[in-house]
Amino acid sequence: MQKSGSNFLKSIRKIFLFLILFFVLFVAGFTYWKYYFTYSDGSRAGLLQKLSRKGTIFKTYEGEMILSSIQSNNNVPLASEKFLFSVNDKRVADQLNGMQGEFIVVYYHEMNGTLPWRGESAYIVDSVSVSKRP
Repeated sequence: MQKSGSNFLKSIRKIFLFLILFFVLFVAGFTYWKYYFTYSDGSRAGLLQKLSRKGTIFKTYEGEMILSSIQSNNNVPLASEKFLFSVNDKRVADQLNGMQGEFIVVYYHEMNGTLPWRGESAYIVDSVSVSKRP
């Protein structure tokens, strides 16, 4: 009788350890997918309207670009959309600071979620170049 009880406890312990391992692996996989997996990457061109460093605890660089889809005869955007992005690299942020008011191309990667120390936006800009005016 004693032997069957200890076998039962061993099997319960194995099941419990398997469930804990499964839970830890699931949480690790979900965390990677949500916060570190690059969902998409690409580039966007537009007029850099704003770049600021803000945050209460974690200071991050946050930018805003105007993406114009229709231009008037005087190159004034008529229909536009805002593109909000974050910048992690201070060197790229310094480049962007000197380009406010210019047409630029930003190269970004998009994450599934945001982290407070990485910025408010899921779009993380990693490089920038000056564009020809549309």
